[in-house]
Amino acid sequence: MNKELIYVVDDDPGLRELLMEYLTSQGYEVAEADGSKALDALLAERLPNLIVLDLMMPGEDGLSIARRLKGAAGMPPIIMLSAKGEDIDRIIGLEVGADDYLPKPFNPRELVARIKAVLRRGNIPAPEGASRLVHFGPFSLNLDSRSLSREDEEIVITSGEFSLLEIFVRHPNRALSRDWLMDQLRGFERDPFDRSIDVRVNRLRKKIEADIANPRYIKTVWGQGYLFSPAGKE
Repeated sequence: MNKELIYVVDDDPGLRELLMEYLTSQGYEVAEADGSKALDALLAERLPNLIVLDLMMPGEDGLSIARRLKGAAGMPPIIMLSAKGEDIDRIIGLEVGADDYLPKPFNPRELVARIKAVLRRGNIPAPEGASRLVHFGPFSLNLDSRSLSREDEEIVITSGEFSLLEIFVRHPNRALSRDWLMDQLRGFERDPFDRSIDVRVNRLRKKIEADIANPRYIKTVWGQGYLFSPAGKE
């Protein structure tokens, strides 16, 4: 059985060595990069299953790297690391396409838990008998290839965005609370005031809504959460 490949991108050699050793001991194949150039060289050779990416690095920083990578189809999920640990950094990281966020300092066991959660999202089998191709409006969501298209034109979508959309299509026409959605995504450590799910919904709306101020598919249910309407009725 092939090991899942993780790229660790951080300008701190001590942290890279620590994570390399620990992730290897947990059964992952790991390669390291000290910045964007080294990462691009690794990506040219082989795509990993996941990238652990530091936010603050000299040269091209983690936000710029994440934005660039998420603009290309087929790129792996990203867990972003930051020494700042402030809400604004997490929100920005989410907006550019990070699939999870972990503030420094952290316990390596917590990182492994996050890695497993993010990778699990891409390997959840559909319920028996469920359709593997879901249509709504002009869109098609392929549960096998984890891709989204509009009238046969593929839309670039991150792993986190796909996972959220998959949850919506499996629970249509029901008001889903923010807390329930976050529990289903099983990624972020959150507090009662965590609104990162709103950022994810907003990102997804930009991909499928003609007017995000008046969404037809992902509707806000005030005081409850969000409702997915496959019919796209106003």
